Formats: sequence, structure tokens, C-alpha cells
Amino acid sequence: MQRLSLYTKTMNRRQFLWTGAGLSVATAAAYPYLDDKRRRVGLIGCGWYGKIDLLRLIQIAPVEVVSLCDVDSVMLADAAAIVASRQASKKTPRTYSDFRQMLAAKDLDLVLIAPPDHWHALIMIEAVKAGLDVWVQKPISADVTEGMAMVSAAHKYGRVVQVGLQRRSTPHLVEARDRIIGEGKLGKVALVEIYCYYHMRATEDPPDTTPPPNLDYEMWTGPAPMRPYNKLVHPRTWRAFMEYGNGIVGDMCVHMLDMTRWMLDLGWPTRIASTGGIFVDKASKANITDTQTATFGFNDLRVVWQHRSWGEAADPKYPWGATFYGDKGTLKASVYSYDFIPLGGGQPVHRDVTYEYEQYPEDRTEKDLERHVAPAIRYHMKNFLHAIDMRSKPVSTIEEGYISTASCILANNALKLGRTLTWDADKQQVVNDDEANRLLARPYRQPWIHPDAQSV
Repeated sequence: MQRLSLYTKTMNRRQFLWTGAGLSVATAAAYPYLDDKRRRVGLIGCGWYGKIDLLRLIQIAPVEVVSLCDVDSVMLADAAAIVASRQASKKTPRTYSDFRQMLAAKDLDLVLIAPPDHWHALIMIEAVKAGLDVWVQKPISADVTEGMAMVSAAHKYGRVVQVGLQRRSTPHLVEARDRIIGEGKLGKVALVEIYCYYHMRATEDPPDTTPPPNLDYEMWTGPAPMRPYNKLVHPRTWRAFMEYGNGIVGDMCVHMLDMTRWMLDLGWPTRIASTGGIFVDKASKANITDTQTATFGFNDLRVVWQHRSWGEAADPKYPWGATFYGDKGTLKASVYSYDFIPLGGGQPVHRDVTYEYEQYPEDRTEKDLERHVAPAIRYHMKNFLHAIDMRSKPVSTIEEGYISTASCILANNALKLGRTLTWDADKQQVVNDDEANRLLARPYRQPWIHPDAQSV
């Protein structure tokens, strides 16, 4: 039972403010980490967001990127060239195709982990065993048991772990949490709608082929089921397949559910239900849902997720975001802006995303950068470095990342089973449902061994 308490602890609001989550934007920009400390950094997973994260870190701290790892030799070489052009030393990092060899070199202080979701758990656990502090992309895991093991490993080896749920470090959203919700302007909040209407689901049905010579497809697949290679799998569109992640719920809902939990100081949902399927695009090779609704029950609050990868957004200004309904007003929040609309008159409030082009002009030209997210990642990185120096909790701890990730996975499991799941956060089990509890861990492909909280 003592081990389980690691998963069920939630911070009260005062503790939360002091760990950095509620710091003002001005304070967040001045984290007292040691600016002249040259940290040795590695990146595992050199695709789209791995590079975005690493290049933001280079912008805000005098790090030396020592090593890079990827199973795609072309992607790896491209990343090495970009890093060499951007880091102060102009040195080209060493490159590896196997993360175990990279970690065995024991010449890093921290590592960023950003491969496809099915690899997060094994790599993160090995990194903390190697004595490294870790930045791991969201969702933290592909199944619930992996997440339990990651929390246990972080505690056992005493490492700081920051999860890439950077809504907690988005300046205009920090303001919305502190000045709208924190000051009670919404009143009683009993319903939050979270949603994504991006047309982000792969719609092609290309033939299977042999893997390209630059890709070690056996290692890329790792513990996931071995599918025939298809160009949709790599790069980036692997999210079209449930074998490697948890669909749009695992990719996009996790951000908005985590943002909602952070803004309202919520822990675990107790009841989780979901309906949906492939209702419109039946021709694509993708096997993730194109339409899905999930309901997360928190006592007298309901958080309701919806995604459609077709049709129009309910509000074109908020195609991916959250709407908080209170008895005194409504708050809409997204990565681009927030709007507060008070009931019965009063002054509405609108804020837009903060760009930082004058301080970081490379943001204007960097290929594939989500420019509106760059400031949030930088604040998230500053918080991470501050937590490393203070040996304190970052704003997006592995425990919080686990709750948000596991809740989304449970929603998919509820959809698969066709029934509502009741979650016991103390026991880390679905109540009175053996079939649902068997779904907490996915089968692993040999020779990879599924981690658990007791064995890490």
C-alpha cells in the first residue's frame, strides 16, 4: 500500500503554487537555475517533436548536446547537422542507433525522450536507472501498467522527470488559471468540455512495402506488435495505428484533460466512459477512431471529451481546447488564446498566445516548428532545469503525467469493452472488472519484457 500512495498523492493548492505551477509569467522567466552550468544533454527520438524540444532547450540554457539516438539513419544525421548549427560549441553530437549504447556511455546529465509512444516506458526507465534526469514526451506510456512502473522508477532512483504536457507552462493559460479560475470568476464549475476537431487522422490506404534501408524497422517496432511496414508508420503518422499509441484520445485529449486537471486541481477521475468508432472514413488504413466521446467523472464535475477528424469545429476559433462552464461565467481556453465571458454582463477578457520572435528570431524560420507552442516549451524547460537544480518537483511531474495518460487509456479501454469503468485510485485497479484489469498491460513482443512497478 505504501507504493500505491505514490500514485494517489495530489498537492494542495498552496503546495502547487510553490512548486512552480502557479508562478507568474514574469517569475517563470527568471527561474534561478545556474545559467553558467553547462549541462550535457542527449536526445532519444530525433523526429519532429524531439528536435522541437531540444532546440528550445538550446535557446534557453548553455547546454552541450553530446549525443543523439534514432533508428532512422537519415533522420539521425539531419538532427545532428541541425544541432551542430544551433549549439554554441558548433560540435556535432555523437550518434547512436540503440538507446542502450547511448545510455551506457555515462556522459550525460539529462536526456530528452521523444520516440513513438510505445517506446516511452522502456527508455525512460533505463534512463533513470542510468542516473539521468529526464524529459519525456506525452503520453508517458502506451498502457497503464507501464505508467505505474515509470512512477516507481523515478522515485526509486531519485530522478527529476518532466512530462511534455506544456499547457502547464503556457503563459496565457497560466494567467487564465490564476486570474480567472483562481480568483473565482467562474464560480462553481460543474462541466468542462474538451475537444479536438482537427482533420488529423490519416486518410490514405497505401500498400505495404519493405522498410527503407535507412530504417531499422525491427528496432523501431520494439515491444509493439509487428505490422507489415507501411509508409504511414514512419515518420510521424504512426499515430494512425493503435499498436503504437492510443489514437487521438492518447495524443490530443491527454493535453486538454491534463490542462483541466491542473487548472481545477483535480486528481483521478472515478468513473470513465467512452463511445465512438470509425464512422466516416472507412477507407483509410488507419485503425484509430475518427469519432469519439469520453466522459471523466470527478465527484460533482464532469469532463467530456469529443473528437471528430471530419466536419467543422463547433467554434472555429477553438478547434482544439476546453470550455469551462461555471455558474458565474464561461472560460474558453486553447493553445492560441483564452476568452472569459461573465454571466449577466461585466467585462469579458481575451488574451492571445505570447510569441517571442524578438528574443528568439529563429522561431520565425525553423522548419516544422509549432510557433505558438515554442514559448510554452521554453518555460517548461526552464521549470525543468530549476527543478533539477533544486531537486524539487517540476510543474508536470511523472505522477501527474501518469494520471492524465492513464485516464485517457482507460477511456479507450471503456470504449473497447462497451461499458463504464470505475477506477480505484488507491488500488490502481478497475473495480470488480477482471477483464478491464487485464487490459491495463498490453502484451509485449519478445524479447522485450513488460515493466511493472515491483520489478523496476
